[in-house]
Amino acid sequence: MISKLKTISLGNWMLIGMILGFILGILLNLFVADTFIKDTILVNNVFYLGGTGFIRLMKMLVVPLVFFSIVVGVASISDIKKIGTIGGRTILIYLITTALAVSIALMIASVIQPGQGLNMVGLAQGNVTTNATITDTVLNMIPENPFSSLANGDMLPVIIFGLLVGIILAKLREETDVVNKFFEQGNSIMMEMTRIVMKFAPIGIFCLMAKTFASLGFEGLLPLAKYIGCVLLGLAIQAFVVYPSLLVIMTRLNPIKFFRKFISVMFFAFSSSTSNATIPLNLEKLSELGVSREVSSFTIPLGATINMDGTAIMQGCAVMFAAQAYGMDLGLTALITVVFTAVMASIGTAGVPSVGLITLTMVFNSVGLPVDAIGVIMGIDHILDMVRTAVNVTGDAICTIIVSFKAHLIDLDVYNGRKSPTESWDDITEF
Repeated sequence: MISKLKTISLGNWMLIGMILGFILGILLNLFVADTFIKDTILVNNVFYLGGTGFIRLMKMLVVPLVFFSIVVGVASISDIKKIGTIGGRTILIYLITTALAVSIALMIASVIQPGQGLNMVGLAQGNVTTNATITDTVLNMIPENPFSSLANGDMLPVIIFGLLVGIILAKLREETDVVNKFFEQGNSIMMEMTRIVMKFAPIGIFCLMAKTFASLGFEGLLPLAKYIGCVLLGLAIQAFVVYPSLLVIMTRLNPIKFFRKFISVMFFAFSSSTSNATIPLNLEKLSELGVSREVSSFTIPLGATINMDGTAIMQGCAVMFAAQAYGMDLGLTALITVVFTAVMASIGTAGVPSVGLITLTMVFNSVGLPVDAIGVIMGIDHILDMVRTAVNVTGDAICTIIVSFKAHLIDLDVYNGRKSPTESWDDITEF
């Protein structure tokens, strides 16, 4: 029995915690007097301690995790100079698709309004910053004192400072080897700390769900279902509208031929929930599509690190869900901040299960949203994570094909099925 429990994945434990917390919360809501729910030690002490304690652990991770991740992520792409425009095009396309993804999510959630009806105003512990002008936002991105920004958790200055440090380390790599190792080891420490904290996620989710639904009852179900629908709709649009459209516009290639060969990679990514594990299969299928391994061996690992379109869609929907649940109106400046922060959060944050939830805390902080709402959506995140991983790897492959086409490093006869892939690119050693 114990051995069977050990084989249950963390994602499934999170799902179990969500279900049990929901059931207990509903039972308390239905069969216990409302005054008792408000005053009970169980709800306002035990559940509050477990849920809020876990949220604080996540908030503890955000600043150092993001800072180290961005520095290491930017510093690690110093070999762009060796491959000329290939690297620049790749990164540009990745960032554009991520910005499109989060923008689509914000629009979908604005129309469907998943958080409407989930009244969490009384649970809010912070105020959203919607009154700042675009000029103020840009100025606030420039850190007057980076250490103060790190200490206070001001995410936009932290991101800018991390980008600058990463760029300089990439430029002075041989002269700053010790500093590079410090950041790489610091990043490894934060990744391991994240894994440890996430082991407590099922307990935190259980407590948060029980406390939330003890107060809300069944009325919280519809908003949660609408949130799931928003994320899935956004992922579907990104995978089957945005990516094929980019492929047709930029290469004139038939996207149906791509999906016929790539569908197995999407299923593998869905089942494994990790972009990193999908890299070998992704490379193999791109070779079968006529893409030079010299290109894909750079773009696919890079994409698994910085191209997180599926995660960006989840974050965009989650921001709107939380803002609507707390009765907060996000202005244009806040929405632009969300897009920028979500794009920057995609750099260097891959490799840890459910790390998107950690960076979601960072996105919430960037516009002053209370992070308590994350606990409501964490339980069902494992299911959505499977779908968005499939979208992530699809985006990596589409972007790779576009870059290869622009560089004339894709065999169109192989892509169109007129030639065997074994006859293509085997002897290419340089661009």
